[in-house]
Amino acid sequence: MRRTRSLILTLVTALAATVGAAWVALPAFAAGATATFVKTADWGTGWEGKYTITNGGASTISGWAVTFDLPAGTTLGTYWDALLTSSGQRHTFTNRSWNGTIAPGASTSFGFLATGSGSPANCQLNGAPCGGGPTPTPTRTTPPATTAPPTTPPATTPPATTPPPTTAPPTGDLPKHLLTGYWHNFDNPAVELRLRDVPADYDLVAVAFAEATATPGAVTFAVDPGLSAALGGYSDAEFTADVQALRSRGKRVILSVGGETGRVAVNDAASATAFADSTYALLRRYGFDGVDIDLENGLNPTYMAQALRALRAKAGPSLIIAMAPQTIDMQSPAAGYFKLALDIRDILTVVNTQFYNSGAMLGCDQNAAYPQGSVNFIVALACIQLEAGLRPDQVGLGLPAGPGAAGGGIVAPSVVNAALDCLARGTNCGSFRPPRTYPGIRGAMTWSVNWDVSNGNGFARTVKPHLATLP
Repeated sequence: MRRTRSLILTLVTALAATVGAAWVALPAFAAGATATFVKTADWGTGWEGKYTITNGGASTISGWAVTFDLPAGTTLGTYWDALLTSSGQRHTFTNRSWNGTIAPGASTSFGFLATGSGSPANCQLNGAPCGGGPTPTPTRTTPPATTAPPTTPPATTPPATTPPPTTAPPTGDLPKHLLTGYWHNFDNPAVELRLRDVPADYDLVAVAFAEATATPGAVTFAVDPGLSAALGGYSDAEFTADVQALRSRGKRVILSVGGETGRVAVNDAASATAFADSTYALLRRYGFDGVDIDLENGLNPTYMAQALRALRAKAGPSLIIAMAPQTIDMQSPAAGYFKLALDIRDILTVVNTQFYNSGAMLGCDQNAAYPQGSVNFIVALACIQLEAGLRPDQVGLGLPAGPGAAGGGIVAPSVVNAALDCLARGTNCGSFRPPRTYPGIRGAMTWSVNWDVSNGNGFARTVKPHLATLP
């Protein structure tokens, strides 16, 4: 997101590959532990599976491994909340750093997508039957030298076309299809607004931005003095009252962290704790409903995931977690931002990728570099996320609100509506057509409310009514 008319573009990509270990030592087994499998969605040619590991014993589980067979012809796709190694049709999921410890009576879960029919068989949890039972004598296995654990595709490889589940989880008090807008907590050429004056078309308002402090990971927020002066006076107390005013109208307000010049860094456990603690304090002080991650200068997916899970543990399941990555950040599931989104898929609300300020980029077909500012660009790049693990209800389309809002990629609001139609219904597409439709596509985001008001509210007044027509 931009605070001024100047445009700073930083395009950084990284590819990573891993090599599987020859054998994996199983964590200690706790009597009474079980791993229960359910299919959470099934669309005929594929399905989504979920395992829940429950500690029914009296001692804490310190690490877990769930191993099972899939029938011939059934292949794994995207997975989350676990690490995976495979040998033929035998697959082993092990815990991530943040979900390996399970206290007595507690549980954790992981999930994955698969193509083909059938279900897991011969399941073992830490070497014992998944339904509970004695631990067999562990054996050491050595997979073939050519076998490596599946990795997410690099930026130059098309994402797997395993369809994500079409059944979305409950959306709480947010609309099924929502319009998000950013509100400026600073003074720039766009019109200045008090928060209470945000037009009623917006369902979710992201306050831009929380700033870094001298403590790594910690953030702070207060009404910007320049904005206050431009408005003839606007205090923290008035802002707090405005947050509640919007909430009383059925809107939700979240705090956005970062922006173009933001330097919030969460790179270790201590800074992850500082982020969670300071953000939670701001949520309580001002009444925010959640947080938006808009770090345009890089992030560490491991520790940011840790921070967001800690924040959610404090705030509860109603916490809204949004993201606003740049297009380059969502080109490959191996990239940090995309990896973060997949790692917290179970608690993530929406990813509103900025489909602008990027130039031409490859879409999910990997056949052409589509120019920004077109239906093809928006649909083909959104398709990457939809085909590589995010649910449709977690994908939003971020576009500028008109002249002045961005350095490139500005489109008429009617183009946003056409892109939504193409993704949700398969109509109004350009030359690129996605491999399937995504009726649950979450909606649209704009940078920004202030620029939209400056340009006559054309974005909100055009896109918001159209969202109500989607399936």
